[in-house]
Amino acid sequence: MGFLGTLAIALKALATNKLRSALTMLGIVIGVAAVIAMIAIGRGAQQSVAEQLSGLGSNVIVVWPSSASSGGIRLGASTAPTLSEDDAAAIAREVAGVQVAAPLVRANQQIIVGNTNWQSSVHGITNDYLEARDWYLAAGRAFEPGELSGSGKVAIIGSTVARELFGDADPIDRQMRIGRVPVTVIGVLAPKGQSAWGNDQDDVVMVPISTMRNRVQGQPTGRLKRVGSISIKAASAEALPGVMEGTRALLRQRHRLQPGQDDDFSMRNLTEIAETREAASRTLSWLLAAVAGVSLLVGGIGIMNIMLVSVTERTREIGLRRAVGARARDILLQFLVEATTLSVIGGLLGTLLGTAAAIAVAEFVGWRTLLGVDAIALAVGFAAAIGIFFGFWPARKASRLQPIEALRHE
Repeated sequence: MGFLGTLAIALKALATNKLRSALTMLGIVIGVAAVIAMIAIGRGAQQSVAEQLSGLGSNVIVVWPSSASSGGIRLGASTAPTLSEDDAAAIAREVAGVQVAAPLVRANQQIIVGNTNWQSSVHGITNDYLEARDWYLAAGRAFEPGELSGSGKVAIIGSTVARELFGDADPIDRQMRIGRVPVTVIGVLAPKGQSAWGNDQDDVVMVPISTMRNRVQGQPTGRLKRVGSISIKAASAEALPGVMEGTRALLRQRHRLQPGQDDDFSMRNLTEIAETREAASRTLSWLLAAVAGVSLLVGGIGIMNIMLVSVTERTREIGLRRAVGARARDILLQFLVEATTLSVIGGLLGTLLGTAAAIAVAEFVGWRTLLGVDAIALAVGFAAAIGIFFGFWPARKASRLQPIEALRHE
């Protein structure tokens, strides 16, 4: 008998006990559905982390001022004005392995175009900041040296600001106001999406750091050029530890901190933050994999149990087939095909359930999910392997029955 004939017999045998077959497949269905959902959620999380890494920039360290104290109460982070533009220049000049060190001054401001208002984060930067963050221009140009040193009334805007204030119109060379300061839009940033903290990075307006200080914030002339943070881009990932150590030593020296005295600044390696999120996503994936593995194991044991019962119930049928010329390997193949068919059908149903679960997670929870054909093929193939593995022993037991003894079985 050929394979198709054996498959037809297997399907007929399974159809004879529909409810029992359905209950046997349940473990495989749940296991495969969990595998499909796990892969979809895991891949979606990995892509989100990859995009966040790209948004942060590669090999970037950010230095923030420390917290200040008032009336014996320690205030929030970055409340003490301990960093300056001169610190950024010194880091770029004196610390080995630094590609750029970009100071940043930031404040929320109202942006006005005609009758349209929009509240956005305004960054006072140099062009080094765009290089540190791997942030490119989708249109227009960067700041010119004269605009950076002379408080030029120019701005580069993010894609969210461009959409909210200018709609489908080209914003380049258009006028807008930051508070009461009129500026000309000279560039539009390429979209970056959400940050690792869930903020819209494209909701931003960037102006020269001198414009931010002298025109937008209106600080008095001669005041020390304090900054809110310094973004440091290392020349390579291998240079990051040395850059962090060199930056810490330089800032302690510049700020005249004594041995044993706490730093008046804090540093974060943004790559480590994103990698921590990736590790958390990977842990979640392994947890789901463990759940899927237990379900598949239970499903496989269920298949083995039912196939053993089936061999017992059909002992006389086996004896008759052996009596009319069926070989032991034909009996082995018949029961093995039954077990595998049961498992594969369960795998297909589990694939449908897992795909629906992934879509539901993306729709109602808001998590990104990604599912490819390879994942579906892997899940169904694994289910087939479960059927072959757990169905082999019952099939081998059936193939070893002696025809005379099988025909005498009651």
